[in-house]
Amino acid sequence: MSGADDALPWWKGATIYQIYPRSFMDSDGDGVGDLPGITRRLDHVAKLGVDAIWVSPFFRSPMKDFGYDVADYRDVDPLFGSLADFDAMVGRAHELGLKVLIDQVYSHTSDEHEWFTQSRSSRDNAKADWYVWADAKPDGSPPSNWQSVFGGPAWTWDARRGQYYLHNFLACQPQLNLHQAAVQDAVLDVMRFWLDRGVDGFRIDALNFAMHDPMLRDNPPAPPNGRQRTRPFDFQRRIYNQSHADIPAFVKRIRRLTDRYQAIFTVAEVGGDDADAEMKAFTAGESHLNSAYGFDFLYAEALTPQLVCEALSHWPDETGMGWPSWAFENHDAPRALSRWCAPAHRDAFARMKMLLLACLRGNIILYQGEELGLTQVDIPFDQLHDPEAIANWPLTLSRDGARTPMPWEARSNCGGFGSGEPWLPLGEDNHRRAVDTQEGDPASLLHHTRAALQLRNNNPALHRGSVANCRAGETLLDLTRAGDGQRVRCLFNMGSNPVTLNDAQGRILAGVNGADTRILPPFGALILEI
Repeated sequence: MSGADDALPWWKGATIYQIYPRSFMDSDGDGVGDLPGITRRLDHVAKLGVDAIWVSPFFRSPMKDFGYDVADYRDVDPLFGSLADFDAMVGRAHELGLKVLIDQVYSHTSDEHEWFTQSRSSRDNAKADWYVWADAKPDGSPPSNWQSVFGGPAWTWDARRGQYYLHNFLACQPQLNLHQAAVQDAVLDVMRFWLDRGVDGFRIDALNFAMHDPMLRDNPPAPPNGRQRTRPFDFQRRIYNQSHADIPAFVKRIRRLTDRYQAIFTVAEVGGDDADAEMKAFTAGESHLNSAYGFDFLYAEALTPQLVCEALSHWPDETGMGWPSWAFENHDAPRALSRWCAPAHRDAFARMKMLLLACLRGNIILYQGEELGLTQVDIPFDQLHDPEAIANWPLTLSRDGARTPMPWEARSNCGGFGSGEPWLPLGEDNHRRAVDTQEGDPASLLHHTRAALQLRNNNPALHRGSVANCRAGETLLDLTRAGDGQRVRCLFNMGSNPVTLNDAQGRILAGVNGADTRILPPFGALILEI
């Protein structure tokens, strides 16, 4: 490593592996994955060549939104183990050279959190204003027209206080009032608790929902966008129930805290119509979060050269500009291979997709099983757990289909997950893609993923360089990365017909699906040092 390399923070250009604890590995046979299960399988993650793991919520919770309804920020839910199990997981990760990131959910808690129990008890207790409470309108209707993400009004009446409380998601997820300094102090103290236990960073959930318009003004209607509206939430421009201008000031407080611990990485999840502007505000300069990621790819119906060039263009290599993170898959979005290509093309497409991810400027996030080519599992209604899918059936594609258990062993009935009846079915196709099967096949996607990440890590232009050029043809993506005196040209055919190349010159660093300097076969890709 050069001196310039040493000066870079570890997270700049990092590959992060997301682990959904319920579905990674079950150590005690109860049907649900857990922290000891994660610890047991960390060797697999380290062998991929990633830099960090991001562990989705494992905190004490009634699990009505599977951990994103936190009842105690400072404890592990018994379903997943104990604080000692968490410490053991962190210790093992660090032994393997992996950083550990965890989720923080600050926009809301569970209605079983002790803060909410106290807040709803009266209008004058010490935590009375820790949540968003408001009187009914004279006719008894809710204070505003705001709608929740999961369907229905974002307000629920509480007879104890004789007021409505706000919830942007489920009714059992009351909105914290982060306009209050005391509430900010409390959640920053939670962050400090986990920093003191050795975590290396945080993924901050739904950050643009953290603050609301105190005047409770009605949202205006949204103009039609050509898509079917499945929820009342889709009928509004959400300009007052989220995205308040004071959120960046709260972000600065987070950064001041994490800077005291050095080398801590923070990344925000930001969705919505104004995600790009908000991500810029949350990551501006050296006083805000380190990174942010949106839904450019997660909900895209197709992977196109235009989509890639447009996404990268939003994050130029300029002073004061934040550092992007990219994910093709996560626990909230349908598996990319099921969204982006026909079944007959999945093997070739998966190789092209993985190499493309490795060539993007920014941090990249792999979702568990993506290295195996897992696809979306069709979950019958009677086996659904996802509250959004149940509420909006059959128009919302279940998130459960992307949360199915990891297949570790092809010959095991449960795929080596560790339990006879996992909380969700594995899916026959995914079962066949088990880790042990792919481990024994040098031509597998698993081995290809390791090679793609090694390529990224070994070439500074790919790992941390700028985007020197991005040209989008009908199916051809022509991307050039430059950094540390190196230039790398990345050519991707995102279509099912071959593409002829006329000017592809340079040293071949990688190629997939039969690509060479003359032709890119269907879903072929070629990486050249120029």
